[in-house]
Amino acid sequence: MTGQGVAGSTRERGTLLCVPFAGAGASFFHPWRELAAGRWRVTSVELPGRERRFLEEPYRNVVEAARTEVDRVAADLGTGTPTVLFGHSLGAVLAYELVHLLSRRGVAVEALIVSGSPGPWTQRERRAAGLPDEEFLARVEEFAGFRHEALDHPEMRELILPALQADCEMHEAYVPSFDGPLPVPICSLRGSSDGLVTAAEAQQWQTATTGGFGYVEFPGDHMYLVDQGRQVLDVIEQVEALSGAATV
Repeated sequence: MTGQGVAGSTRERGTLLCVPFAGAGASFFHPWRELAAGRWRVTSVELPGRERRFLEEPYRNVVEAARTEVDRVAADLGTGTPTVLFGHSLGAVLAYELVHLLSRRGVAVEALIVSGSPGPWTQRERRAAGLPDEEFLARVEEFAGFRHEALDHPEMRELILPALQADCEMHEAYVPSFDGPLPVPICSLRGSSDGLVTAAEAQQWQTATTGGFGYVEFPGDHMYLVDQGRQVLDVIEQVEALSGAATV
């Protein structure tokens, strides 16, 4: 693992809010509760169209999703508790929008950790949204370098596909709702073999903050975090000290 601009510190126990990637639910991050070993209260954004909100219509617009969910999220976080947001891929831009809104509601956001994502103003050239089902799944698998085994079972695929398609649509059409940088530190994470997001694109996040910036690479592809949750959490712990530090 390589890193830039990351330093360690001791902080009071706060909250780590995890924002799921396309097709994933909040439960993906449940194992992180144990891995966090008491460093944070780990909680996740629960989006419609999956798990406990399966019967609800999934979002197709990132900004709408953030604005609609922010009050629910803020109520879970409370005010005054130090909070770090983590988002991977689609979750990165949704977390970026949420930081802006949560700060207005008195949530003490200390840092934003983005993963597997180019800067918020960069859109993908190759897309999956709108393709027929089989082509869509093949394109998503190509992008991620990963295929969930549930997609090989027709019944499970029928359940998962609508939310995954909606997530890809809103991610690929994403345009930020504001132009200025955030005042909180940002650290950008990336799998060193990620074929979807280049190192240069991952480092574009430096322009999205007036606070400290860090960049860290892990061995692996776009979905490196599936097997490296503990290592990701170790980096997040260090990033809490990024205020005022910088740079790539």
